[in-house]
Amino acid sequence: AVIAISIIFVNWYAAIAALGVGSIIIGLAVQTPMKSFIAWIYILVRQPFRVGDRIQIGDATGDVIDVGYLDTTLWEFGGKYISGDHPSGRLIKFPNEKVLDEIVYNYSWPLFPYIWNEIKFYVAFNADLEFIASTMQKITEEELGKEMIARVQTFRDLLARTPVDELEVHERPRVIFRVNENTWLEAIVRYLVPPREAGRVKTRLIKKLLAALNVAPDKVMFPSGANR
Repeated sequence: AVIAISIIFVNWYAAIAALGVGSIIIGLAVQTPMKSFIAWIYILVRQPFRVGDRIQIGDATGDVIDVGYLDTTLWEFGGKYISGDHPSGRLIKFPNEKVLDEIVYNYSWPLFPYIWNEIKFYVAFNADLEFIASTMQKITEEELGKEMIARVQTFRDLLARTPVDELEVHERPRVIFRVNENTWLEAIVRYLVPPREAGRVKTRLIKKLLAALNVAPDKVMFPSGANR
């Protein structure tokens, strides 16, 4: 009888141990799917992004084309093989759980679907800064028209609802100068643009800005020769 009880005890102990190990394995196996499902509910409720939004999460950047129960699919733009905001042709899938662990950058926020962008040129310290600033601002204003004024007003309205409502925001393109480490000045024009148009707008502006500034090389004094 003692032997029988011992055998039964050992068998029950082995069964319980096996059940415990199995539970751990199953728990680990379903951890990511369960967390991703919870994250899917979070995405639906909190809406850190929606289908059609342009986002960045971790190293992935793209347009959201599908949000499933367990994963999200992006149509990548930029990336490893192409610069700028042009689609790369690759799809990116990531588990929804990343939304709970990573910072999500949404460039298509419905209330303000714009981003600040800049174009930078290097000029000499003794360049005509007034000429450069007025030329860059004029060209950029002509390109963007009155659209930027309306965008900035929206931006100001949103800021007014936050603790940073005293932040100075200019309603027109602004030109600023900074000292560069390579003994040149940086002439920077800053403006608002829809994220999907950022590349096209920048290309058009660079062409027009260079054409206008190169009319007066003695005033602009771009780096040349060995000084480039």
